[in-house]
Amino acid sequence: MEIKDFIEKFAEQFEDTEVSVFKEDTEFKTLDEWTSLMALSIIAMIDEEYDVRIKGNDIKSAVTIKDLFDIVKANK
Repeated sequence: MEIKDFIEKFAEQFEDTEVSVFKEDTEFKTLDEWTSLMALSIIAMIDEEYDVRIKGNDIKSAVTIKDLFDIVKANK
């Protein structure tokens, strides 16, 4: 599991946000497109792609995409 692939899959969940915005240090909850529905999409993507179940609290505690990646990796 690599951060580059995680970022790509994360970015695929967003329809209107430019792909170049997504980097390790992107604070994803500040993006215009971020909603509670988007959080559910991210949780579903992580479950499907990485077979890891994360909770809403994991999303809440993560600030950057790398933070979220680290949580997923720790639960792999």
